[in-house]
Amino acid sequence: MALVYITCKDSKEAGKISMHLLRKRLITCANIFPIKSLYWWKGKIVNDKENVIIAKTKDKNFKRLVYEVKRLHSYTIPCILKIDAIANKDYESWAKKELR
Repeated sequence: MALVYITCKDSKEAGKISMHLLRKRLITCANIFPIKSLYWWKGKIVNDKENVIIAKTKDKNFKRLVYEVKRLHSYTIPCILKIDAIANKDYESWAKKELR
């Protein structure tokens, strides 16, 4: 299993991307949180509000997930990070049935 961490400009964009990935069966679940982000952009430090998606998926779906997120995302360079995860057996079994 993998967790995919994706930052978005707002909750509307995060919801749109999450629903798209769910409909494509690339993720089993998405959690969306408001966050405060500090980062370098075009030579300056930015202090911004964003929303983050934490999506649950299989490792083999990551490449396709990245492609789909980039198609919908408003950022020039979206943050899409894969984090390896180990799930409890019941959850993993359920997730495998729901994913492509």
